[in-house]
Parts: sequence; structure tokens; C-alpha cells
Amino acid sequence: MTLETLKRDVCGAIDALRGELVAASHAIHANPELAFEEKFAAALLTKALESHGLSVERGAYKVETAYASEFGVKGAPVMSLLSEYDALPGIGHASGHNIIATAGLGAALGLSKLGPKLTGRVRYMGTPAEERGGGKEVMAQHGAFDGVDASMMVHPAGVDMVTMPCIALAEVEVVYHGRAAHASAMAFRGLNALDALVTAYQTIAQLRQHIQQTERIHGIIVDGGMAPNIVPERASGRFYVRARDGVELAALKKRVQACFEAGALATGTRLEAKWGRVDCLDLKTNWPLAEAYEANAKATGRELLDPSTLPPGLAGSTDMGNVSHRVPSIHPMIAVSPPSVVMHNAEFTAYANSERGDQAIIDGAKALAMTTLDFFASAALREAAKADFAKSRDLSKAAVGSAFHKDGVLLGGACGCC
Repeated sequence: MTLETLKRDVCGAIDALRGELVAASHAIHANPELAFEEKFAAALLTKALESHGLSVERGAYKVETAYASEFGVKGAPVMSLLSEYDALPGIGHASGHNIIATAGLGAALGLSKLGPKLTGRVRYMGTPAEERGGGKEVMAQHGAFDGVDASMMVHPAGVDMVTMPCIALAEVEVVYHGRAAHASAMAFRGLNALDALVTAYQTIAQLRQHIQQTERIHGIIVDGGMAPNIVPERASGRFYVRARDGVELAALKKRVQACFEAGALATGTRLEAKWGRVDCLDLKTNWPLAEAYEANAKATGRELLDPSTLPPGLAGSTDMGNVSHRVPSIHPMIAVSPPSVVMHNAEFTAYANSERGDQAIIDGAKALAMTTLDFFASAALREAAKADFAKSRDLSKAAVGSAFHKDGVLLGGACGCC
């Protein structure tokens, strides 16, 4: 059987699944869940796999809302296909993870329908907590990508593109502990925790003038006190720190930590800085795989934008970066909205549940499945992907070593991917 025949068969199988995939996407969209809390989505997706005769491991790789299903030829090349399904606080699926979830599901189910005609092995995984907490890194620490030869997922956006510009990211929550007092009668008895946080915030603003153009620091004040006439004894904030790669991120984190400590020193308060257990790494796109994906996405009728035409500095972050430094990986974008609609916005939430979003599920599933078949069929593609990955193997090794902090906090409940 030829490769083109296999591709027609897998696309036909995905078309036959359209109603089920779209219904699942709409159900996940209607029930948004935050990082590490995705019980509804995980249950829905695992039941779908089982209904098609696939075995599933729930709570896979030590993450309660993760899952894994593996099928195909043992000992053959292994492609991991990934689904994300966590949402954002307040605006739901404004990153369209309902589409990521069901496109990954569709690709896996479509490939499973090939039965003995499938010449490789698929490891399909549900990966929670992309928006915050770095679920893929947590899973990787427990072997999720051991024995995997390549990995893929597809992310909705305003354009079609073979990659997503991504830089490394670290999360930190800071709490300042001061002493309450009457803000008018006995202010001299207080230690103002809000002043400490504001001082740190302003110090970080000054630091921004002296960091590289590829670096970012941004944050919010979460708790600033209870009443104007009480000296705040507690104040807290949440910050993201980003850099070009994991090595540069580690250096920038030290400078930001010094800003937090300056706030405490200036006010006599006590600082509690909770850095995340996981840093998201920059995305290392595997270009041979990306080129294969591009050809298959075009076969579905998609027009792909050249990434080099994007404005400088346009970049987000994702824990798929952590995967990409372990195995050859791609993280293409698939259009569900006009380019003018930005992710992490209520308008994008609506597009993630639109007819354009529904079509992206099918087209994305087909492109992933066909690229998987290319990978299985072509030893040349596998070797090219391996060689491309090896070009920066040493940097990847250093980056992976810097991404997990066993003494850090497993943060969950906000946003990371953009």
C-alpha cells in the first residue's frame, strides 16, 4: 500500500469522526477548567479513546489529569501526539485548547483506524497545565518522552504557520509580610508590605531598561491590603520572567530576585518568593518535520505564513518548548480567526467555538496524522529530523537541566502560553 493511499485512508477516517470530534470540542469549550483541574476534559477524551477500542492509562506520568494511550508496531519509530485542554481564568478557552485537545484526539483515532497498515508506533498523550504549571515538564520528569523519536501538536491562532515564536518563561509568586497598624494614628508602628511590593515593582520597571530585547518581565499585584486605614501587613504579586533560552533565563531570574529582595530591605518586611517548579523553555522547531507538516497542511487547503515575516519581538511561551529540547518536535499554528484577533482575549474564545474552529480540528488532525505517516515511511526524514535536533544538542542539554526545580512550587491557575 502506498503512502498516498494511507494518507487518503487516514483523512477519510478523520472525516468520519467529524461529528464526534466537534461535539467533544464544544463540550470542553463549554466547561473550561484551569491547570491541573481538567477532570471533565480528561474524562471525556479518555472515554472517547476507549469507545474506539484503545487502552488508556489515566493519571499518566504522575499527573492526575494526564492520560496516555499507545498503539502500533512495537519496536518501530515512535511519534508522540499531544493534546492540551486547560483554560484561562475569566476568559475560558481563549487559547483554543479545546481545538488542540480534539485535533490531537482526531489524529490519534484516525491513525488507529489503519490497524495493521500502520508501520510505526503512536504514543498519544493528554498533557494538562500548559497555561500555567508546565504539565509537560512534570510528565517528562516521569518518563513521558522516554523512547519517543519525535513529538507534535497543533495550536489555534489567527494565522496558519509551521511554528510559534516562543521564548523561555519562569513564574514567581511573591508575598511580603509586614506589620499592621492604624494608618493615621500609629503608622510608625507598622511595616508596610504593599510598599515593599510597589518598591520591587518599580525596581523591576527600572531593570527593564537594561535587559536584552529578547527578555521580558511583567507582573500584577494580587493582594495589596484590606483597607486604606490599615497599614498592609501582607501584599502579594505574581510575575513572569522571559528570556531567549533557558540559560539566559536562569541569569535573568537572579536579577529579578534581587529586585524582590530590595523591596524587603527597603521596608523592613519579610519576603517569601515562590519560584515555579517548572520553567518553560524556548521552542526548538525541528525544520525537517516542519517542512513535512507544511506540505500536509497545504494539502488540506491551508495557506501558511512565512514565520520570518512576523514583527520582531512577537513571542509567547509554552511547555512544548520543554519537549522540543528532548526530542525533535514541532508546534505549528492553525488559523481559527482573522489575524487581527489576538489570543487570550474574549473574542478569540468565541472563535475557538466557531465553524472556523471546527474546521481547524479536522484540518489539524489530518495534517498531524499525515505527517506522522511521513515520519514512519521515510528513514530519510527521520535521519534529517535527528540531525537537525543534534545541531544544538549541548544547548538543549543545558536548557533541560535548568528547567525543573525540585524545591520550586507547582503553580497552577493562570496563563503561560502567550
